Amino acid sequence: MVDPASGRDEVADVAIAADRIVRIGPGLAGRGFDAERIIDATGLVVVPGLVDLAARLREPGHEHEGMLESELAAAAAGGVTSLVCPPDTDPVLDEPGLVEMLKFRARKLSRCRVFPLGALTRGLEGAVLTEMAELTAAGCIGFSQADVAVRDTNVLMRALQYAATFGCTVWLRPQDPWLGGGVAASGAVATRLGLSGVPVQAETIALHQIIELVRATNARVHLARLSSAAGVALVRAAKAAGLPVTADVSINSLHLTDVDIGYFNADMRLTPPLRQGADRDALRAGLADGTLDALVSDHNPVADDMKNLPFGEAEPGATGLELLLSLALRWGRDSGLELARTLGCVTQGPVRVLGESIGSLAGSAGRLVEGGVADLCLFDPGAEWAVAPERLRSQGRHTPFSFAGSGMALPGRVCATLVAGTIAHESR
Repeated sequence: MVDPASGRDEVADVAIAADRIVRIGPGLAGRGFDAERIIDATGLVVVPGLVDLAARLREPGHEHEGMLESELAAAAAGGVTSLVCPPDTDPVLDEPGLVEMLKFRARKLSRCRVFPLGALTRGLEGAVLTEMAELTAAGCIGFSQADVAVRDTNVLMRALQYAATFGCTVWLRPQDPWLGGGVAASGAVATRLGLSGVPVQAETIALHQIIELVRATNARVHLARLSSAAGVALVRAAKAAGLPVTADVSINSLHLTDVDIGYFNADMRLTPPLRQGADRDALRAGLADGTLDALVSDHNPVADDMKNLPFGEAEPGATGLELLLSLALRWGRDSGLELARTLGCVTQGPVRVLGESIGSLAGSAGRLVEGGVADLCLFDPGAEWAVAPERLRSQGRHTPFSFAGSGMALPGRVCATLVAGTIAHESR
């Protein structure tokens, strides 16, 4: 058992009843516990269920690219027991009824806890603020523009003031709308391939703006999917100044660079775009030293007809829920980190970002604690596997980690996932 939050790292048994962990300790069998079922986890590692801060479920409105059933099955197969989904569905999550319906559907499936972000502005159009209080009451844990920038600084200022008044967190992906219209990161690779570029300044200019508005309003802001070394430096300075900001990085930016685009491989068409090796190294270091709070899958399933196009025309996105644990382990191994520190980026760290917004789960999500919620992931640390798109549970089969010659043998195979003490996935 490994629990990054408490420092627990031991061989032990776990007794579960009525969706809670009732006892943790050695040799519980036969000591007053008459279990209906015993899961033999010999040789496995038991950790808190993974928490993913960035996963599009594609429903409602994009069912041809992903259904709630398929994407929550993918989450369970990846050991993810809680996820945050952005509001850029169709229709946009800017009305309480839409949020309530999404949460109801997710609860009925019992595969994963879903925490929706509400739209920051109506229709994500960046003009009129949504009713944050009503959306919070409906179940939103924060507010976001997804990948749509708020072009009017005055609107963004008022949004942060409003959010600060109600104690809400605003989730923003820093990208200047005027500089961010390209399809690949500016640099030698984009130039050689003739692809329109997105300069680092698209991220840093947006970050400077957001940080100054946070300084003025003291609103809590989560910075989603940083992609550059300069961005990491700005977040580090903002945290050192005591500003209430957190940040994450995607599995794509943590492992890949623009060189991996190769000969226009559309599976590498991602948002944010893959940057240079120095940026990747800075992101890896920033996650290791705590500047970045969480690692996310950036799960965004894309249909074949939207990927099988020229690179510049292909829809950005990739499936990632089933790869999150293994790519975290790969990063931790490459960085020489202890297992608990590695796992903290997909358990304890994301829960700290969510804070009190997840209600009664706040005290035990991402933790192994007696009396806490029984959300668990059991994985085999010695197993290695290669990504085979046809075997993924997600309806989206496109991932940059399945391309030929990648050499990405992934460590760790999820054997079972429990949500509220119920088995949501089992492969052993």
